Formats: sequence, C-alpha cells, structure tokens
Amino acid sequence: MADISMPGGFGGLMRYNEEYDSKVKFGPGAVVAMIIVVIAFVVGMKLFF
Repeated sequence: MADISMPGGFGGLMRYNEEYDSKVKFGPGAVVAMIIVVIAFVVGMKLFF
C-alpha cells in the first residue's frame, strides 16, 4: 500500500480566534424573541389581509 499524505488543513473551518469579531452582537434570547416577533407578524398579516 502506498503512503498517501493528505494536506493538513481545517476543511474550511475557522479556529475560534480567527472568527470575524462583529461590533453588533445579539444574545440567544434576543434572537429567539426576534424570530417570535417575525412569526407573529406574518400570522397577523395572514389573518387580517
């Protein structure tokens, strides 16, 4: 069997310290609240129009 050497890499994954640092950050509670508001808005629009 031949020795096959695979290149070392992360397969497109970034390490934690290489991630983009955004100035705007939302907590998980805020994201869930925004999703609920959007769902309620869409349901409300379908009921009234």
